[in-house]
Amino acid sequence: MIDLHTHTIFSDGVLIPSELARRAENMGLKAIGFTDHGDSSNIDFIIPRIVAVTEELNDFLKIKVIPGIEITHVPPPLIADIVLKARALGAKIIVVHGETIVEPVAPGTNIAALKADIDILAHPGLITEEEVLLAKEKGVFLEISARKGHSLTNGHVARLARKTGAGLVIDTDAHAPGDLIDGAMARRIVCGAGLTESDFEQMQKNAARFL
Repeated sequence: MIDLHTHTIFSDGVLIPSELARRAENMGLKAIGFTDHGDSSNIDFIIPRIVAVTEELNDFLKIKVIPGIEITHVPPPLIADIVLKARALGAKIIVVHGETIVEPVAPGTNIAALKADIDILAHPGLITEEEVLLAKEKGVFLEISARKGHSLTNGHVARLARKTGAGLVIDTDAHAPGDLIDGAMARRIVCGAGLTESDFEQMQKNAARFL
């Protein structure tokens, strides 16, 4: 299992990076991305620290730890510039907090994110087919989420991705130890979204591109 979307104490997670990595390793995960919530107020604080700790952890752990950021609730016109700053600071995974139906994300966030240099559009809610086609064109992965609430539109996202051929990944959006899942549970969530075991394997291949 590769999980590219998690949170530490550098945003609203409850674990320091070392403990989150160790717990994920103990569950058998192959790789994990640290993608704390960020905007222009804090990315220059978060990303260098995550980069530094992941470099240390990767010298001693079997699990691969990847530094990233989740651009969150940023006004759509500002997303592209913040993404560029995050890349320059060393983020290897750029996630944008998509238009989930359980939070008041600004309309236009999905399309603005897809037009920027991002890697994953997280929990994109009732994303349109046109936006899914743009994700395919730009090589942006759409997320099937294991997180309560965000997962409510997994079936919609899965259906449009299958129809268009857009790429998918499955992530936990973990904020606490109990949010982490193993490969068996990830497979169940993927199948619960109307996809197949083969789709899960392809999603893991998609995620492996960040290793």
